[in-house]
This record gives sequence, structure tokens and C-alpha cells, in this order.
Amino acid sequence: MFVTPKVPLNSLRHHVFADKRNFMGVPNTLNVMTNFPFLIIGVLGFVLCIGGSFFNISLKGEIWGWTVFYGGIASFAFGSAYYHLKPDDNRLVLDTLPILIAYSSLFSSFLVERVGEKVGLSCLVLLLFVSFLSIAYARVFNDLRLCMTFQLIPCLAIPIMTVLLPPKYTHSKFWLWATVAYAIAKIEGFADSKIYNANRYIISGHSLEHLCSAAGTLILTVMLLYRSIRCHRLGDLKGHP
Repeated sequence: MFVTPKVPLNSLRHHVFADKRNFMGVPNTLNVMTNFPFLIIGVLGFVLCIGGSFFNISLKGEIWGWTVFYGGIASFAFGSAYYHLKPDDNRLVLDTLPILIAYSSLFSSFLVERVGEKVGLSCLVLLLFVSFLSIAYARVFNDLRLCMTFQLIPCLAIPIMTVLLPPKYTHSKFWLWATVAYAIAKIEGFADSKIYNANRYIISGHSLEHLCSAAGTLILTVMLLYRSIRCHRLGDLKGHP
């Protein structure tokens, strides 16, 4: 963050996307409509977490983490769609904050699973605080670097920790597949215009970024549905006969 140049929040280039088409009176139609999968997955995941019997979640810390994650994903669907209807600095906050909350809770859920419940819950509180701090920093100092760095850290940490730390559940490779999907989504977002030109103006890189990110969330949802406890760590067995 400190070795890169400042990334201004109020730069017009942040609000200019390749696909500006208007269908049925909806501005930037595809960039708006491609948020719909987030709404479906987010609401469905949130309801299943609250239900408590569909997902294979064994610790209360995981329930908290995954519930906040799906809540963030559902909120992102509304925030991102609202932003793309008329992109500007004020609406960008509603687009960015929910995804920071989702990243925070996702990483904390991963830590609960791989490191321990106390560590994961402590990180959930800390990372949620950093999410709001990142947005405040961006608004006060007109600089998006903290937000961008904060989104990058889980994408790097989760694959490394997936390899280094023993899994508690089966289907642990789904973490890696989801991370690959999120990484591809980021690349598609950066190559917005190039992808749009390459496929002859059918769909832009930013719209594909939404769909690929939603696919990553779907991969994690499938993981929660089908995984089972693989082994018990010593830390999970303390206090139990």
C-alpha cells in the first residue's frame, strides 16, 4: 500500500465502464443485471445459515462468519446494482463496503475452521472494523489504496493457508477453486474494455467480473452443502470427553 501511488476516490475513471448500453430503460443494464446472482446466492445462503441444518457447520464461530458473509453478499447485490445505475463517489461506498464485509467474514470463517474459533471470531470483529476504517480512509483522504489492499490480502492468504494448515472438513480444495474464481474476476474487471472489444461488444469484462465472483460464491456454497468433518484438531477437543 505504501509503495504504490495514491488511488483517488473521486477520479472519473473509476466510474467509467465499457458497456454503457441501456435496455428497457435501465442504465448500464448488464452491469446492473449481473448482480442478480449475488442476490439469489446471498439470500439463499443467509437463510440456510439461519436454519442451521442444511450447511455442514459445526462451530458457532462458523455460523457467525458465514451468516455475515452471505448477508454481505446479498447487500452487495443491492449496493452494486444501485451504484451502476448512476456511478459516482457517494454510490461507490455502497458498492465497496458490502464486499469488504463479505471478505472479512469469509476470511474469519476460514480461520475458525483452520486455526480455531477464538482466533476466527477475534479476527471477524477486527476485520469488520478495518472494513469500515477502509471506507472512512477512502472518503477522508480521497485514497482507495487501503480498500484495494484489504481485498487483496484474503486472496493471497487463503490459498497459502489452505496448503499449510490441515483441513477440518472434506472438500477443502473448494477454497482454492473459489479463490481462483475471485482472482479471474479481478482480472476481468481490470480488462473491462479489452474483453468487451474482443467479444465484439456482447458482454464487458466488468459484467463478467460480477458473474465470475458469483460463481466463486456458489462454489463455497456447494462446499458447505457437501463437506463433512474430516478430523478433530486438539484445540477443538479441549473440554470434551
